[in-house]
Amino acid sequence: MTDHKHESMSFREGVDLMVDRATLAAGLDPDAACVIKACDAVLQIKFPVRLRGSIQVFTGWWAVHSAHRLPAKGGLRFAPQVSQDETEGLSALMSYKCAIADIPFGGAKGGLVIDPAKYQIDELAEITRRFARELARRDLLNPATNVPAPDMGTSSREMAWIADTYKTLFPEDVNQDACVTGKPVSRGGIPGRTEAVGKGVQFALQEFFRHPEELEKAGLSDGLSGQRAVIQGLGNVGYHTAKYLSEEDQVKVIAIIERDGVVFSDDGLNVHDVRQHLAEHGELKGFQKAEYSPQGSEALELECDILIPAALESQIHAGNAMNIRASLIVEAANGPVTYEADEILQRRGVVILPDIYINAGGVTVSYFEWARNISHMRFGRLQRRYEELRGTSYLAALENMTGKEVPRDLRTEIVRGASELDLVRSGLDDTMRAAFQDIRDAMKHNANIHDYRTAAYVIAIQKLARSYYDMGLVNPPEE
Repeated sequence: MTDHKHESMSFREGVDLMVDRATLAAGLDPDAACVIKACDAVLQIKFPVRLRGSIQVFTGWWAVHSAHRLPAKGGLRFAPQVSQDETEGLSALMSYKCAIADIPFGGAKGGLVIDPAKYQIDELAEITRRFARELARRDLLNPATNVPAPDMGTSSREMAWIADTYKTLFPEDVNQDACVTGKPVSRGGIPGRTEAVGKGVQFALQEFFRHPEELEKAGLSDGLSGQRAVIQGLGNVGYHTAKYLSEEDQVKVIAIIERDGVVFSDDGLNVHDVRQHLAEHGELKGFQKAEYSPQGSEALELECDILIPAALESQIHAGNAMNIRASLIVEAANGPVTYEADEILQRRGVVILPDIYINAGGVTVSYFEWARNISHMRFGRLQRRYEELRGTSYLAALENMTGKEVPRDLRTEIVRGASELDLVRSGLDDTMRAAFQDIRDAMKHNANIHDYRTAAYVIAIQKLARSYYDMGLVNPPEE
C-alpha cells in the first residue's frame, strides 16, 4: 500500500485543484479564480514562554484567506503537525464553508505547533494566553476583524483563556465577549456549540436520506435506521456524530478507529462505552465489549454503508482509495480525502458528501454565538413566554371545541416555548437543509457538475466572485 505521506501534492495544493475543477465547471473567469484562491495574509508568530525553569519558543500562524466579509472566522488548532501550508489550506476551506452555509464571515485559520498532552493545565493556559496577546497586538484577535474558535487540540477551555486575555487588554470594548466563539456557556457561549459539528453532520445525513434519487446514486435505501457506519476519530466531532446517529437515528456504528487501532462489532458499538474507555485508558486497546485490532488505517477499508472520517486530513489517499468499500463517504473532518483519492473514488462511483458542507455546523453555531454576543441578548428572550401563552390558548380552544382533555405529556410539549438550545438547533437544521438543497440545485442546472464536492465549490466560488466583483477586484461573473 502506498504511503499517502509520500504524495507530492500539499494539502493547500489539493484544495486549490478542487477550486480549479469547480472553476471549469462553472465557466468562471480564470482571473477571478486566481483572486479567490489567493490567501490574503498569513502571519507566522514565534514567542518565548518560560516553563519548568527554561525558555521554550513556540511557533504559530494565523492565516486570513478572505476578508470579503468581516470578521474573518476560523478554528485555532493546537497540534504537533501544524504548518503554514495546512493553515492556509484550512483558511481557504473556511471561506468556502461560510459561503455555502450562507454565513457572513470571511475565512481564516490559526495553528500552534504543540502537543497539548505534554503540558500541564497551568502551562497550557500560559502558552495560550501568550499566543492570544501576540495575535491581539497585530489586530488578529478582535470581534470585528478576526474571531477564533475551537479546533483540534483546543476546546471551550482555551477559548475562555483567550477571551479573558482579550478583556484584560481591551477592557473598554463592549463587544469583548465576541472576540472568540466556542466559549463556555457561563462565559458568553451558547448552548449547542460544543456538539455543533456532530449535530450538523446528523442533520446533513437526515436531509440526504430524504431524497430517494440521491440514495439510489449511492446504492442506499430504506432511510438512516439500520445503516452500518464506520467512524474514524472519537474526538469532539467523531463522538457527537456517532452518538447522535446511533442514539437518535438507530445507525449501527460497527467500527470506531482511533490512533492506536480500531474496535469493531457487527452488532454495533455502544459509543458512550467506547468513549468512556478511551477517556480512562487513552487508547482503544483493552475494550472488552468488542474486537480490537491495531490496524486502524486498514479499518477504513471495511465494508460499510457510511464511512465517516472525523480525524485528520488526507486519511483517504491514492494508496487506499481503490480499497474503500463504503457506499457513502461523509467528510466530518477537514480534507480527509485527498484530491487524487477524490478523482479515483469518483471514477469508482463512490458518493462523497464534502467537508465544506458536512462540517459547516461549527461555524454556523459560532455565527449564532457571535451574533448573540454582539446583540447582548440571549435568543428566545423576547418570544418564549409569548409562544407558551399562545400554545395555552390553542389548547383551551381545542378542548372547548372537542369537549376532550389533551393528555398531560402532549399538553406539556405543545405549550412549551422554544429554549435557546431549541432555537440554535432549529437554525442549524435549517442551514444544513438549505445548503444541501442549493448543492442539489447546482447539480441539476449545470451539466458539467457530476458530484457534490464540485457543486459545493461552484456555489462557494460564485458567491466569492460576486463579492469581489462588487469590490471591483474581478470581472463580472456570468449569470
